[in-house]
Amino acid sequence: MNEGLPKFKGENLLAEIRKSTDGLTYMSETDAPVEPYSGGHADTVDIANFIDVSASAVKHQKLAPKKFFDRLTTVSDWFGPEQREAARRFSELEKLLEENLNKLTVFKIGHIQIDIYVVGLDADKNLIGIKTKAVET
Repeated sequence: MNEGLPKFKGENLLAEIRKSTDGLTYMSETDAPVEPYSGGHADTVDIANFIDVSASAVKHQKLAPKKFFDRLTTVSDWFGPEQREAARRFSELEKLLEENLNKLTVFKIGHIQIDIYVVGLDADKNLIGIKTKAVET
């Protein structure tokens, strides 16, 4: 990801993410708000930041950010103005996260009702990104 100096970090990055996600919705079988996420200091970006893998039978998967964002940023011919605007905003959010976070990763946790985290490490090794929810049957 970004090996150079980030444009934003810490609280400034969270403020930019907050602006980028304001009113943004993740659509699955239900609609859920996209929100900023801050998990504090971390040495790595790992599923263990979210669940105790050794003691948990919770279904989880790790995705590449591109795979997660492609569905949200691709514009189809039949899109109306609201869908085009949402795709544009998700593109800007993807760029913001990629430019300011190292080791950007997507975690989907759960079965049917799924918690989604798109997170990475900022320059100070803080776990930052976004979170949302999905329903997938």
